[in-house]
Amino acid sequence: MHISPNYAKTPRVKSLLQTFNLLRVALLCSLAAAATLYAADDTVAKDNEDAHSHHDGGHPLPSRLVELVRDATRQYIDVNAATAANYKPFLGCISGPDHGAMGIHYVNGDYVADNEIDVAKPEALIYEPMGDALRLVGVEFIVDQATWLKHHDGPPVLEGQSFQLVGSPNRYNLLPFFELHVWAWRQNPNGAYVDWNTRVTCEGK
Repeated sequence: MHISPNYAKTPRVKSLLQTFNLLRVALLCSLAAAATLYAADDTVAKDNEDAHSHHDGGHPLPSRLVELVRDATRQYIDVNAATAANYKPFLGCISGPDHGAMGIHYVNGDYVADNEIDVAKPEALIYEPMGDALRLVGVEFIVDQATWLKHHDGPPVLEGQSFQLVGSPNRYNLLPFFELHVWAWRQNPNGAYVDWNTRVTCEGK
């Protein structure tokens, strides 16, 4: 649309043009912000969905145990839902001896005491501090060694994954126990079931 120079100088037209330019700038800023948010959300979603996957024909697929743990713990992405389900913080944020970390364990004492292994009822949920928030990154299955071996010939096995023995004394001041980490919500470059995750940090606390 062409506007003659003299007409464009009138107060009414100048005001309309200024309003149009402001709206155009606001629209461009909104589109840029939306693109940034979409990219960030897509990165988080990809980090979650591709965590510890194997490849089948070029398509990443989560391992069965990782998938089962995700389904069981999706309800605890908000830590308030975990505390409402009787998960309570145990110790502080746990960092690795050399590198990596585990995060903050929220432990359900009833699940620990029953000495049973149930993929739908992990004994501990693990959260990474992210400023004032906590992000669910994985779980830990835990059973007392002595009690378990009273009724079984060896360590627990869950969906083909063997538990590791943590002897005593240990940094948690606990009796010997079997445990298995599953990094279902944060990729671990060293594997989905390795204790320490180099992508988890306690520095965000």
